[in-house]
Amino acid sequence: MHGAFLAPLPQTVDMITLPDHPFLDKTALIGGCARLPVRVDVERLQAEVAAIPPEMWLSRGGRVGVHNPAQAIFLRGHAPAEGNLPIEEREAMRHVPYVREIMTRLVAAPPLRCLLARLPGGAIIAAHTDQADYFSKTIRIHVPVTTHASAWMYCAERSYRMQPGEAWALNNSTVHGVWNADPERSRTHLICDFLTSPHLLDLLARAERELGSLEPSVYERVYALQPTA
Repeated sequence: MHGAFLAPLPQTVDMITLPDHPFLDKTALIGGCARLPVRVDVERLQAEVAAIPPEMWLSRGGRVGVHNPAQAIFLRGHAPAEGNLPIEEREAMRHVPYVREIMTRLVAAPPLRCLLARLPGGAIIAAHTDQADYFSKTIRIHVPVTTHASAWMYCAERSYRMQPGEAWALNNSTVHGVWNADPERSRTHLICDFLTSPHLLDLLARAERELGSLEPSVYERVYALQPTA
């Protein structure tokens, strides 16, 4: 049954608006960021990601704007900036079979876009809000692959440290950003969007909230590069 989650949506579906799916109250479901009650086999995930051919990391994966500082590899689907393309597995997925288990066994919800994003040392993803209907109808999950204590996720006025082995829901319908405060070490996350399922809604209901802290230096960094309207 879980394997059915991996089937691509019909190519006639508008992947930007997802017209047959409801808008979600992500403030009620998630808050800012919420740590899910699951554990990821981080050693397995790190080993698979480390084995990805280096040339696959030589682009932004089609992402633009505030995401320009990060390298990206799309495992499912395409960056929205590339157009209304079908959401199905990409070539890179064959290098990380454990990601399929994360999607189908741990999260157990229909996956949409899924990518690996690597933020270099010292880089910043400016404060922004994901505004297309697609983002208001899906749940974004972050799984840290490699990170460190100076990598900060900012969301809804709070800052979070996410650790390998964890999985977090991020409310990307509110203001969020990233500051990798270490000048040398990169930070790599698996980032996947899901439609809701009973299992995912249960995970969200049991997730740990209120784990963020007020960090003025993080706020100043992510807002210093905030794009103007």
